[in-house]
Amino acid sequence: MIRTIDALLESRAETDRDTVFLRFARGDLTFGEVADRACGVANGLAGLGVDRRDLVALMMPNCAEFAITWFGISKLGAVTAPVNTALRGLVLVHVLNLTAARVVVADADLIEALEPIANELEHVRVLIVRGDIERATARFPEWDVIPFAAIESSDRSSRSSSNVESDVAIVLFTSGTTGRSKGCMLSHRYAVRQAELMIEHLELRSDDVLFCPFPMFHLDASILTIMPALVLATTAALAERFSASTFWEEVRDFGATVFDFMGATLAILHKQPATDGDASNPARLGWGVPLPEFTPEFEARFGVRLVELYGSTDVGVPMYTPLHEPRRAGSCGRPIDAYEVSLVDGDDCEAAVGDVGEIIVRPREPSLIMDGYLGMPRETIAATRNLWFHTGDLARRDADGYMYFVGRQMGAIRRRGENISSFEIEEVVDLHPDVFEVAAFGVASELSEQDVMIAVVALPGRTVDPSDLIEFCQQRMARYMVPRYIDVVDSLPKTPTEKVEKYRLVERGITANTWDRESPDVAG
Repeated sequence: MIRTIDALLESRAETDRDTVFLRFARGDLTFGEVADRACGVANGLAGLGVDRRDLVALMMPNCAEFAITWFGISKLGAVTAPVNTALRGLVLVHVLNLTAARVVVADADLIEALEPIANELEHVRVLIVRGDIERATARFPEWDVIPFAAIESSDRSSRSSSNVESDVAIVLFTSGTTGRSKGCMLSHRYAVRQAELMIEHLELRSDDVLFCPFPMFHLDASILTIMPALVLATTAALAERFSASTFWEEVRDFGATVFDFMGATLAILHKQPATDGDASNPARLGWGVPLPEFTPEFEARFGVRLVELYGSTDVGVPMYTPLHEPRRAGSCGRPIDAYEVSLVDGDDCEAAVGDVGEIIVRPREPSLIMDGYLGMPRETIAATRNLWFHTGDLARRDADGYMYFVGRQMGAIRRRGENISSFEIEEVVDLHPDVFEVAAFGVASELSEQDVMIAVVALPGRTVDPSDLIEFCQQRMARYMVPRYIDVVDSLPKTPTEKVEKYRLVERGITANTWDRESPDVAG
């Protein structure tokens, strides 16, 4: 079996050269076209001094150039480090410095996020721009600014890397539960094997078109959509972003037979006005998490089967719902043979059937989970204590081994499919000149999952204006991190050791005094 990304693409370019591999709204790319253009990128980057095992950071929306760059970096034997395009300020500085990337490939529309932090980026020396480079040249006089077209038009002669399965291929960033964002180092074997397991347990077919409306810097799009298409020699279709109003239109236009969902996706689609043509679409299967109570109604309305699973960037997908067994309401499936999965209490002792415990995972195969957190050895050791990876997720299991996801340990907020670090929200809010203390936490959302809420204490003699604080946040953090609710309080509840008791804030929740930025009064 071929289990390096570059060798697999090279093989597909020989056996399925004219088969459509990548489908975007702007057009299709065959396996042959992707392979040829990736060779150009690889040779262009090599000319800039990018070498084997170097990390190259990407800041691009879903587009052909994102995928071509990723595959070109793989051909070079280097490592792709996609960056969440919504990141700003301190979090973006942290992520880019952690990669130690000398070269950043960015879309022209995203370079404005780099300008205010350029002096804090310790390693960046070259900026490759997709689109108009004039603004970039003026804004970054200390960097070499190069058009992407010049890199891609380099010599496209074939090149083969010396990659082996265990080499790191890509670093995907995931939010920490109590600290800074972490970069999961994922091997070539991880990428290919996760695709193979998806194909096996979801019974994906070579005539499927796999559709993902989520960003390519997410596991769902890169590893769980593009990679299965590469393994199957079929088509991966990528939307620019999720849109409830255009989702089913895109499914039809792309000819998509399989799609993924996360967070509030299904709830948002379910809330759209029903039409006579809802079931007139090519989709046969949707996979993701979580499955809502209205799942049967959704399936009947849109003529599609929905399947829940459990996974994360750190560990891949260790649990699937069996396709040929009756659905168990609320279950995210049961562990597959490639993994060992257990639930444990706070002392890492196994939890009894029916009791809530933390999900811990370990693989029965090499390189099936991440190889550690980039540049964070302490966090890696903490997460892998006692020879198990500790996910920080809570669940219970029934007597038949089916798992039921309960929630996340305190510190993480899950909003619209994004894992958000409360620490990173607090880090930004703390910078506001009127804020003395802040605690960020999640509260239930009407769209499922959570909305972001903060409780803030003003500095003595100061007053916190929620509207001003929101504007401050919008300029310094990703849109999905910006709080919806703000409580201005006299003090935060704390333990005798001065740790904030967030569970008390969660229990109190939204009150009559809570400021809501989505309130009609605020909007008006």
